[in-house]
Amino acid sequence: MEKWNQTSSDFTLLGLFPQNQIGLLLLLIIIFMFFVALLGNSSMIHLIRVDPRLHTPMYFLLSQLSLMDLIHISTTVPKMAFNFLSGQKGITFLGCGVQAFFFIAMAGCEGLLLASMAYDRFVAICHPLHYPIRMSKMMCLKMIIGSWTLGSINSMAHTVYALHIPYCHSRSINHFFCDVPAMLPLACMDTWVYEYIVFVSTSLFLLLPFLGITASYGRVLFAVFHMRSTEGKKKAFTTCSTHLTVVTFYYAPFVYTYLRPRSLRSPTDDKILAVFYTILTPMLNPIIYSLRNKEVLGAMTRVFGTFYSTKH
Repeated sequence: MEKWNQTSSDFTLLGLFPQNQIGLLLLLIIIFMFFVALLGNSSMIHLIRVDPRLHTPMYFLLSQLSLMDLIHISTTVPKMAFNFLSGQKGITFLGCGVQAFFFIAMAGCEGLLLASMAYDRFVAICHPLHYPIRMSKMMCLKMIIGSWTLGSINSMAHTVYALHIPYCHSRSINHFFCDVPAMLPLACMDTWVYEYIVFVSTSLFLLLPFLGITASYGRVLFAVFHMRSTEGKKKAFTTCSTHLTVVTFYYAPFVYTYLRPRSLRSPTDDKILAVFYTILTPMLNPIIYSLRNKEVLGAMTRVFGTFYSTKH
């Protein structure tokens, strides 16, 4: 019997793919996406740090989004890949707690940060004269610190609860990472109170920010529609549609997963939807923001163009 099965406090992750050639091929695609996400988000953070033209609230917020995406995807993919390639499925009790903490923390932090980015665009387009005051460096810093702090506190509460639940059934978690709702069926106590708390928490950290973003962009689109400058319309629409694309990819599967009652959920659906917000979104964010943003493309030319010319 394997070591992780001998330790009563350890868990088993059943994983995302079957242990066959198709599973290996799919895993290789996931690993490729992981490295694209690492390269894209690291490059975005570097660009925003070294290019003075990107030292604005919008790009400071974007650099934090890239950092959160780096942590988000690094929380799940390396362990999933290691378990598949090694033929093991175990994760220690502490490892499970660490994974759950970082996953929940990044989910909450990113939800709040995306709402902050929507507010930034709302002020920039609807109240341009007030922008330097409403989105000062101090205000931007407060938004960033607030996102990290609230997300971490929320995550700590969920993680501590999950680690104190008495687990008396099989310790096989039907997921590719330690997702607390996927751990609840293993508990030997009634968890309906906690499931209600998950619903409230999801509403506060995901649904309310999403509604705020929707309201902000409703106002923004109304303002853009009444703009006289065609160039201004085009720039505003490009910036906002970029952010909306990111928001939709991130929020939709999250809200659909965590606001449904357990009776309507299936482990297979949850795992497939989790791929969107743990792997696909962190990979797509830097691509979407760079390909559809002239300022970022300009920064790439300046920074990496200079790097290339010094090499030659």
